[in-house]
Amino acid sequence: MKKFKKFYIEITSICNLACSFCPQTKRQANFITIEAFTNILDQIKPHTEHIYFHVKGEPMLHPKLDQLLDLSHERGFKVNLTSNGTLLHKAGPKIMGKPALRQINFSLHSFDGHEGSTDKEGYIKNVLVFAKEAVAVSDILISLRLWNLTEDNTANIERSRNREILQIIEEEFQLDYRIEDKFVRGGGIKIADRIYLNQEHEFKWPDLKEKEDEGKGFCHALRNQAGILVDGTVIPCCLDGEGVINLGNINHTPFSEIVEGERANKLYDGFSRREVVEELCRKCGYRQRFSM
Repeated sequence: MKKFKKFYIEITSICNLACSFCPQTKRQANFITIEAFTNILDQIKPHTEHIYFHVKGEPMLHPKLDQLLDLSHERGFKVNLTSNGTLLHKAGPKIMGKPALRQINFSLHSFDGHEGSTDKEGYIKNVLVFAKEAVAVSDILISLRLWNLTEDNTANIERSRNREILQIIEEEFQLDYRIEDKFVRGGGIKIADRIYLNQEHEFKWPDLKEKEDEGKGFCHALRNQAGILVDGTVIPCCLDGEGVINLGNINHTPFSEIVEGERANKLYDGFSRREVVEELCRKCGYRQRFSM
């Protein structure tokens, strides 16, 4: 039986922002129901212990997010949540101290990525205030993400668009150093107890319109991760935001059968041979990180 370190459950395909780095989904706008979510948890229980409320969409938009966390806790799952953090004023009190929550990732680069964002200082401070309170009342981990670096500003972040955000963080946590002085690309900087800052290059979603690579290489899809979209479509990894590699639907076929199905096994066996079977995978820049 396949076991996964990470399992992505998209609880909504809807987002309250329209960020330049995150293409809007062409799929139907939807929220997962309690019944469908419970069914997913029961089916994936033998396969994983860690679930992630993310593929596309903003999880804090879900009106029953607190119930989804409680259901996850009842079944022994630990939950990671990725959010833009703009809805903390509504969702924050509902999720504060929830025992299922292992980690929350806040995509701070969403502010600059969304045209029309206002009050950067207020936005960042709201996230930081929540982060401080959350670690004070639970064992949660907080990751503050700035995934908007480019090749030409990696060497000199001082001139980058992040300086204002970094200064707010430095002041809020009374840091006695400049974050740039400790920056290592891809590495996390410990800001406070269980609060970290991570900086990376801007993320690019794979797209069928992109140019194919040579079709050789490796990926962890269906090895250490898998996912389910809000409509029940099973996907091999969190990067298939449109369900291009549709392995089956958990509402119609048991998950254990889907991940041992023909298409899933062809993808898995292909990567075992360092051969890329699926077209979308041959157009995925992230996969190339594992191809050497």
